[in-house]
Amino acid sequence: MNVLAGFLLPHPPLIIKEVGRGQENEIEKTREAYRQVGQKISELKPETMVIISPHSIMYSDYFHISPGKLAQGDFSNFGVEKSVSLRVEYDQDFVKTLSAKAMDQGIMAGTQGEKSKALDHGSSVPIAMIKEYYRDFKVVRIGISGQSLVQHYRLGKTITQTAKALNRKVIVIASGDMSHKLLSEGPYGFAPEGPVFDEKIQHIVETGNFQELMEISGHFCEEAAECGLRPLVTLAGALDGRDVDSKSLSYEGPFGVGYLVASFLPLGENPNRHFDVSFEKEERQRLEKEQNKEDAFVQLARRSLETKIKEHREIGLDEIPQELLTEELREKQAGVFVSLKKHGELRGCIGTTFPVQKSIGWEILRNAISAGLEDPRFDSVSLEELPFLEYSVDVLGNAEAAATMDDLDPVEYGVIVESGYRKGLLLPNLEGVDTPEKQVSIALQKAGIREGEPYTMKRFKVTRHK
Repeated sequence: MNVLAGFLLPHPPLIIKEVGRGQENEIEKTREAYRQVGQKISELKPETMVIISPHSIMYSDYFHISPGKLAQGDFSNFGVEKSVSLRVEYDQDFVKTLSAKAMDQGIMAGTQGEKSKALDHGSSVPIAMIKEYYRDFKVVRIGISGQSLVQHYRLGKTITQTAKALNRKVIVIASGDMSHKLLSEGPYGFAPEGPVFDEKIQHIVETGNFQELMEISGHFCEEAAECGLRPLVTLAGALDGRDVDSKSLSYEGPFGVGYLVASFLPLGENPNRHFDVSFEKEERQRLEKEQNKEDAFVQLARRSLETKIKEHREIGLDEIPQELLTEELREKQAGVFVSLKKHGELRGCIGTTFPVQKSIGWEILRNAISAGLEDPRFDSVSLEELPFLEYSVDVLGNAEAAATMDDLDPVEYGVIVESGYRKGLLLPNLEGVDTPEKQVSIALQKAGIREGEPYTMKRFKVTRHK
């Protein structure tokens, strides 16, 4: 068997009548679309429902697949007695096979690290609504991850491979709301990115061009405050290589949160719909063009990390063509940060606030390796990732005291905060950091300086090379 269908379903708790207490009537379009989905699922009669929930446990580098035989949930967090509860049986064979296949393909996923056995509301709301129409299914519950959108897509492909291997009749549920910032009077306020994001996702649903999902930037998603993109990308991966009858069933946002219900019914095979492959092919072509524009600073960083990974050794400036080395690279000293991005997401960033090597060139060579292999927030960069990395090199100017927020400008200046031995630094002109207060707040978090503790600030300029 194969994946029979996929559905994008929102998870507003108030759609459950015991929670809504009448407010559920204000999202009647969503309720009616849910009824259509429930009826379709009852016709398909799946054996297993795979649900991707943004409110299950989330790790930066790992997809958590819920273990065990059973799971329960209720809506007590939303003011409803625990007597209104759910109980589901997990498809243990599917979980075991999926975990193994994912790891075999280099996708970090499995059942380790569970923090709560209870069903989260991203799972319990769709399950409760579907069970009004069909109950004869087991569940596989998967959390999203901080990994790239391409990896989410490939996890979806692995779901389909597992369904085929086990001869299961499977449906995939992407549980997720659209933007939470549609109305100024809503609980999350308004951001202009909110309605734009929702319109974009509706367009992608209607056209079925899932590659466009992987082209959406992380900063745009953050500003829109959504929770549905990664589940939807995973669902798209489960339909890889197939034509799809992709249809929006309803959309509304009366409470300032976008609720989109969509159905995806797979049709025949189509070799032109391997969107992870086409996305990475276009990314590689774009980056090859960008590499031709890189200056000497960035070329040094790239050569250093690539040589370390490919040849397992570190290069020195004596191995660099002399015409590439400016006097600044050979003779001057400064602190240097090297940053790596992959598919628009940060992949590593390590630097020095003051010089520790004999020149800026040597500083770049060393810090490029550290950014790729020693940033504790990420796994080491692999050989396969090298063609998809974008590099930037920031050469730091001298730091000077900043007495107040008025002395800061997050576009022009970076900031250093200090309290005793604790120090945090944030570079200038970063996407999404648009106020001194936000810049300092992030730097304080990095330093481990708690709210209310005394600290001093310094500002500095950088020369950024890309």
